[in-house]
Amino acid sequence: MMHCEGNKRLLQLGKTAFVCSRRCPASVVLKSYDWAKSMRDQGECVVCGNHSQIEKDVVHFLLKGSQPLIIALARGLKKRLEPEIKEATSSNRLLLATPFDTGVTRVTQVTANQRNEMMAQLADEIFVAYAHPGGNLEKQVFRWLQSGKSVTSFAVEENRKLMDAGVRCVD
Repeated sequence: MMHCEGNKRLLQLGKTAFVCSRRCPASVVLKSYDWAKSMRDQGECVVCGNHSQIEKDVVHFLLKGSQPLIIALARGLKKRLEPEIKEATSSNRLLLATPFDTGVTRVTQVTANQRNEMMAQLADEIFVAYAHPGGNLEKQVFRWLQSGKSVTSFAVEENRKLMDAGVRCVD
């Protein structure tokens, strides 16, 4: 079951999920900012978490546009929303989505993994900025590839294992 607040019609759009390991190389951070700006400028709907610093930064760039955005939470829906999220929700271009009820108030590795799985199910395309070798996200990416999901990443040496596994790459 998914809990939502905002414009549920966004679920009918084509969507790209953005995921990235919490700690990532500086080269990936700058490329992620450019990717977010490109998606914003193209008006593409992005599904993104809002917990790690890289996720918060990507959401920040996306909120500066007018394109649709789905923020996936690794906890229950919040009682108080940040002003920029309130504004985007009231203008019908944002949806907050979570697989958790309001009793889940802390983000853990388990809830982050479940949130990532929800994002993968919602998205037509998954964009993996970086997956730490041997980490939880990398394991999820390999499962998504095996299930036939479309997965893309940056063509950087740090993503070599993803490239070797068949992830499509962009510069």
